[in-house]
Amino acid sequence: MTSPLPDRRLTMLSVVLALGALVTLLDTTIVNVALHRLQVEFGSSVADTQWVSTGYLLAFVAVIPLSGWLSERIGARNAWLLAIAVFLIGSALCGVAGTLPELIGFRVVQGLGGGMVVPITMGIMTQAAGPERVERAMLAIALPAALGPILGSVLGGVIVESWDWHWVFLVNVPVCVVALAVGYLVLPRVPGQREQRFDVLGFALLTPGVVAIAFGVSRSSGDGGFAAASAWGPLVAGGVLLALFTLHALRTTGKPLIDVRVFARRSFGVGSLITFMSGFSLYALTLVLPLYYQVVRGESVLATGLLLIPQSVGTMLYFGLIRKFTAHLDGRVVVGGGVVLMMIGVLPFALSGAGGQSLLLIAGQFVLGIGFGASTFPVLSLALAGLSHEEAPRGSAAFSVVQRVGSPLGVAVLATILQSRLNGATTPENAFTTTFWWALAFSAIPLLVVPFLPGRSAASTGESSPAASLRSLEDHS
Repeated sequence: MTSPLPDRRLTMLSVVLALGALVTLLDTTIVNVALHRLQVEFGSSVADTQWVSTGYLLAFVAVIPLSGWLSERIGARNAWLLAIAVFLIGSALCGVAGTLPELIGFRVVQGLGGGMVVPITMGIMTQAAGPERVERAMLAIALPAALGPILGSVLGGVIVESWDWHWVFLVNVPVCVVALAVGYLVLPRVPGQREQRFDVLGFALLTPGVVAIAFGVSRSSGDGGFAAASAWGPLVAGGVLLALFTLHALRTTGKPLIDVRVFARRSFGVGSLITFMSGFSLYALTLVLPLYYQVVRGESVLATGLLLIPQSVGTMLYFGLIRKFTAHLDGRVVVGGGVVLMMIGVLPFALSGAGGQSLLLIAGQFVLGIGFGASTFPVLSLALAGLSHEEAPRGSAAFSVVQRVGSPLGVAVLATILQSRLNGATTPENAFTTTFWWALAFSAIPLLVVPFLPGRSAASTGESSPAASLRSLEDHS
C-alpha cells in the first residue's frame, strides 16, 4: 500500500475489516457465557474447564508481537486472510471437539488466528486512511470493540439456553467464510518484503514475556489472588523479559519485533497509558456487570445480555452523532469528559445494592457507553495517527500488546477485589457495592494523565479531525 485509498474504497475496506475484528472479539464473550455448560457437558472441574478461556488468551497474546513482522513479510492482505483462515479452522475444530483436552487444544489454534486480526487491521487501516482520516478509519476497530462483549453475551445466552454448545464455536464459521471471500476481493494487494529478517532474540524475549504476564493474570483469579506464587511468579518473570526486550529493541541495529521507540512520542505514549489504565475500569466492568445482574438480581443469562445492550447503544450514539459535535473540541476535553461520563455511569451501581431501580441502572449503562466512546476512541485515533506508513504494522502491534495486557489485568484486579469481598460479606450485594466503588475510583485514574495529551481544536488547524490536528501539533512541537 503506497498511498491512502479513495473515500469509497476506504469505506468498503473498513466494513470488511470490522467484520473480521468483530467475530474474533465476539468469540471471547460467547465462550465465557458457556463455560458452565461446558463444565457440565464434560463432567470436569472449574479449574480444568477454565483452560478453554485461558488457552485461547495465551495463544491470542502470543502471536500479537508477530503480526507486524508477518504483515511486512507476506503483505498485510495475505497476513489478514491467513489470520482469519486460522481462526476459521480453529472454530470448526472446536465445534466438533469430543473431549475437553481436544477443545482446549483447538481453542489454542483459534487464538493463534484471532490474536493477529486486530493489530493487522490497525496497520492496514492506518496505512489506507493516512493521518487526516485515521479517526474515521479507526471505527473499524472501535465499533467491534464496543459491540463485541455485549453482543457476545446476548448471542451466548441464546445459544446456551436454546441450542447445543457446539454452536458457540460453529457460529463463527459462516461469518469467517464471508469475511475471507469479501476480503480477498477488497483488501489492497501489496507484495511482501521478502528481505525482512525475523527478530529471533526479540521473539525469544517478548512473546514468552507477554504470555507469562497473561498467564499470571489468569491465575490471580484463584485462591490467594495476586499473592499466590502461581500468579506473581509469572508476572515477575514476564516483567523481566519485557524489560530485557526493551533494551534489545533500543540497541538493535535491525528492526525489532515491535517498535518500542514509538512510546517516546507524547501522543502514542500517553495514549497507550490511558488505554492500559482503561482495563481497570470499563473492561473490568464487562466481568462485574453480568455477575451483578445474575448473582444479586437473579437474572438469567439471556436477560443479562439484553440488559447490557444500553451500553452499546450509548457507544453507538457517540460514534454516529456526538462524535461529529466534538470534532472541533480540544482532544483533552473530549477524553476527560468521556472519563467523567464513565464515572457517572458507574455511580448508580455503586449506590443501588439489590433494590436499585432498573431504569436508573439502564441509564447508567447508556451514559457509560457514551463515556467509553469519548474516552477511548480519540485516544486510539491519536496514537495511530502519529505513525508513519512504515511504522504502522509494528506500531499497531505494540499498541495491541498494551491493550491486551491492560484489559485482562484490570479484569483480574477487580475480580480479586470482588472475590475477597464475597468471602467476607454477609450478602452478595454488599460485596458488589464495594467492588463498584473500586471501579469508580479506577475510572478516575486516567484523569491524571489526560492533561499530558497534546491538544488543539480541529477548527483552529483547518483539518477535519481531532486526531489529525493533534498529530499536527505534535509534529511542530
